[in-house]
Amino acid sequence: MPLLCGTLFISSSPAAQALDREKIAVIVNDNDPLSVKIGRYYAKSRNISPFNIARISLPHDRPVLSSGDFKQLQKKIFEQIPKDTQAFVLTWLSPYRVDCMSITSAFAFGFARRYCATGCRPTAPNPYFDNETGTAYGNFRMRLTMTLAAENFEQAKALIDRGVGADFTRPQGAAYLVVTGDSARDTRAASFETTQQEFGYRVPTFIVNAAGIRNRDKVLFYFTGAKHVPYLDSINFVPGAIADHLTSSGGRLTGSGQMNALEWLKAGATGSFGAVVEPCNFPQKFPNPKILLKHYLNGDTLIEAYWKSVVWPGQGIFIGEPLSAPFAEPVQNG
Repeated sequence: MPLLCGTLFISSSPAAQALDREKIAVIVNDNDPLSVKIGRYYAKSRNISPFNIARISLPHDRPVLSSGDFKQLQKKIFEQIPKDTQAFVLTWLSPYRVDCMSITSAFAFGFARRYCATGCRPTAPNPYFDNETGTAYGNFRMRLTMTLAAENFEQAKALIDRGVGADFTRPQGAAYLVVTGDSARDTRAASFETTQQEFGYRVPTFIVNAAGIRNRDKVLFYFTGAKHVPYLDSINFVPGAIADHLTSSGGRLTGSGQMNALEWLKAGATGSFGAVVEPCNFPQKFPNPKILLKHYLNGDTLIEAYWKSVVWPGQGIFIGEPLSAPFAEPVQNG
C-alpha cells in the first residue's frame, strides 16, 4: 500500500483494508470558486496526485441535478480519473441530490431508481453494509463517495485539518446515544443498549434521555433523532468525531426547515449524514451506531465505516473528511 505522509494505513482489524489517497479522486466544480479552493487545499493536505483530480462544470446554485445531466457528468469524470479509482470526494455544497437519490449514492452506485422510494418503502440494499472483507470497489464495483461540504473556506479548512490531524491518534472520547422522546425520530434507540454493551469497554458509551447533551467535552460519537439538536455550541468534539441525527431532511444542505447535517461539521464533528428525500423513519436508511463504531474503532477510514453502517443509503448523503482514520495503525515504510 502506498505512502501517506511517511506512513501506511494499516488497520487494527485483519479483515479491513483501509482506503488510501492513491485510490481516491477529488471532483472539483470549476463553476464554483469555493469548490476550486477546497479541492486545491484538500489535494495539498492529503498529498493527492493531480492525476486524481477531475474537473467539471455544473451549476452550483441549484440543489438537484437531473438524472440525465448526472449521466453526462459521470462520463466526463470517467474520462479524467484513473481506472482503478475506488472512491470520490466531492468539493461542493450544492447540488446534493440527483433526482430522487443523494448525490453521494448516485456517484457510488450510478443513478438507479431502485435506490429511491416514494412514500414509506424500502429501497435497494447496500451490498457493502457491515462488510468484513475486501473493498467496496473490489467486491461490488461501488465507488464510495463523500462530500466535503462547507458554507465557506474557513469551515472547509477546519474540517480538513481536523480529519488529517486525527489520523492514528486513537483519541480519548465518549459516545452519546441520545433518546429525545420524539417517537417518530427515536427509531434507532432500539439498538442503543446493545451498542453500549458491545463497545462500552472500548469507548465510554452513555445512553442519555434528553433533548440533547450539553457542556460535554471530548465527544467522539453523537447519535440522536430530532428536527433540531440543541446545545451544539456547548460541546466539544474531538478531531475525527462522527455525529448525526435521524430526521426527514437533514441532508438538504441548503434551504431546509430542519437542522441540516452541515451543522454538525460547523460544531466540530468530522463526519455526518442526512436524508435528502423524505425517508420515513426506517432506521435502515440511517447509520447504525453499532456497525459504525465497530468498523471505525477497528481502523477503517471515516468514509468506509460510515458507508458500512447504512443498509439503505440511496436517499442519504455522507458529508465530512473521508480519509480520516483515528484508529488505524501507522507503520513506517522500511
